[in-house]
Amino acid sequence: MAYDEELAARIRHLLTGAVDFTEKKMFGGLAFLVGGNMAVSASGQGGLMLRADPTASDELCSHPGVERAVMRGRAMDGWLRVADDVTRDDDGLARWVRVGVDYAASLPPK
Repeated sequence: MAYDEELAARIRHLLTGAVDFTEKKMFGGLAFLVGGNMAVSASGQGGLMLRADPTASDELCSHPGVERAVMRGRAMDGWLRVADDVTRDDDGLARWVRVGVDYAASLPPK
């Protein structure tokens, strides 16, 4: 499955002028990086994938439609998948993009 180009455009719109970011195709989707660190991605598996503080994973996953991303058969703290229905409206998307951007911005630049 290819990533959702409309979702990628909505993410790009939120980030433009708000943060210095780059785009890179990775994980089968289109990732948005802050300081060289992946913040959020229009996932090739559908929905949004983002990075977050690993210690906040339990709390963030308590929200409907949010779960740990599974990589190589293992659920990963700090890597989250957010379902399409959660990001369908602009406020929902902005909330989760902000989680990813805030965490990526807190990391040392690459």
